[in-house]
Amino acid sequence: MSPSSTHPSEHQKAVLVTGAGKRLGREIALQFARQGWDVAVHYGRSQLEAEKTVAEIQGLGMRSSAFQADLAIENSVGSLFAEVSRQFPHLHCLVNSASIFQYDRANSNTPLSGKSLLDHLQVNLLAPILLAQCMFAFQKEKKQTPDVVPSVIQLLDQKLINLNPDYLSYTLSKAALASSVEALAMDFAPYLRVVGLAPGITLLSGDQSQQGFTQAHKMTPLGKSSTPADIASAAVFLANANAITGTTLYVDGGQHLLPSSRDVMFKTN
Repeated sequence: MSPSSTHPSEHQKAVLVTGAGKRLGREIALQFARQGWDVAVHYGRSQLEAEKTVAEIQGLGMRSSAFQADLAIENSVGSLFAEVSRQFPHLHCLVNSASIFQYDRANSNTPLSGKSLLDHLQVNLLAPILLAQCMFAFQKEKKQTPDVVPSVIQLLDQKLINLNPDYLSYTLSKAALASSVEALAMDFAPYLRVVGLAPGITLLSGDQSQQGFTQAHKMTPLGKSSTPADIASAAVFLANANAITGTTLYVDGGQHLLPSSRDVMFKTN
């Protein structure tokens, strides 16, 4: 852990971003810092990348620390939140960005297995809900009425609107997480808001080529899908949007409006 030497003011806010060492989690963490938030950076195995993210946040003048936890281990999830909330008592937002994304499909040479489904459910569903429960208990204990209600932001996926059979375990885990947004928003009010944020195709995945990604990125009504900056800006917006809870914001260039029988990465070369 590498905290900066600065200390939070009475009105300072902090965010915990899971999976913040790389990819979208990193971009989200940096955008919060640019907007004046202190940032707790969670990582699983990407220690060097997480420490680099922390250093960049500190370079922006904000407080930051890195926290390691294996989200596939239930006890580690609670320990992670306890340590983060101890170091960042002004924690105001949780962004569940960490996930696993491994290929399976019922009608393929890589069919769904019990292990694959359980692995995805553990990291993509159980861990975000357990962290959200911790966040609720933490905010309720404060007995405060801030101007902006604290929030949990669950990273989802635009494909949940137009389902296809690719990445079945991943899809099922994210669909269950999407269903939890409304239920938890009702259960945690008025202490905590819960919202979903669904990106479109934003970064290269798996063995997708740069050419294939560029092609796929254009397959939306707007002629382009989301960028990491789009998703990060939307996350900060939702963290400050006091009247938004129990719903999902799709940030995908309208990609969810175009049904597809395959995952978009399989429709390009």
